[in-house]
Amino acid sequence: MRIAYHAESLIDAHLVKDALERAEIPAFIAGEFLTGAVGQLPARDFLAVMVPEAAAEAAEGIVRQVDARLAEARAAAASDDGFGSLTLPA
Repeated sequence: MRIAYHAESLIDAHLVKDALERAEIPAFIAGEFLTGAVGQLPARDFLAVMVPEAAAEAAEGIVRQVDARLAEARAAAASDDGFGSLTLPA
């Protein structure tokens, strides 16, 4: 087995795993049950999406696509002031 993706959160790990499985690449999340033990600490060092060695090359492109979309979503969320397009009266 090979690590295809180091996840920042359990949600990210599941998004990558689901994308891989839709492409018929078997995947599982290593460290999924450790997240309760780390509490509020970042899970990046504990969560990894694993794929078989034979599928590692095919998984790379899918992982890159999902990771790029996650990065875009994080950037959009970071630039949002929490009010979206709401304009406040003067």
